[in-house]
Amino acid sequence: MSGAADRFREAAARAGLDVEARRFPEGTRTAEDAARAIGCDVAQIVKSLVFMAGDDPVLALTSGRNRVDVDRIAALCGASDARKATAGEVRGATGYAIGGTPPFGHDRALRCFVDEDLMGFDVVWAAAGTPDGVFPLTPDELVRASQGTVSDLAE
Repeated sequence: MSGAADRFREAAARAGLDVEARRFPEGTRTAEDAARAIGCDVAQIVKSLVFMAGDDPVLALTSGRNRVDVDRIAALCGASDARKATAGEVRGATGYAIGGTPPFGHDRALRCFVDEDLMGFDVVWAAAGTPDGVFPLTPDELVRASQGTVSDLAE
């Protein structure tokens, strides 16, 4: 198991979650890849996306079916603008690479918003620290573990 996967498992345990990460050698880097590997609706995939709201990194946990409205992220943060973070900014803020960023357990505390569209499912799937690992959890567990605020994020 990789260092990133180990760090994720430790963070999950601290959050009170007993996760069973599943690894898919074909990869789960995109929402479509993950849904295909798992056999679920792409809307059940949690995309962990980092945005820069002004100078601050912000995490948006978004349904795999949706695109995030960056203007809404800016408004939610009280920032004049927002943009998608670069790969370096993502790793710097979370400690994880794009495609494997979990919804919690980052190197620093991030303000977090959870897509309200995820709340309609019994189970959602999120990255488990690597580009080929995912784990199931309930939307309520997602909100609790990420300390996120449920919001309308979709374009």
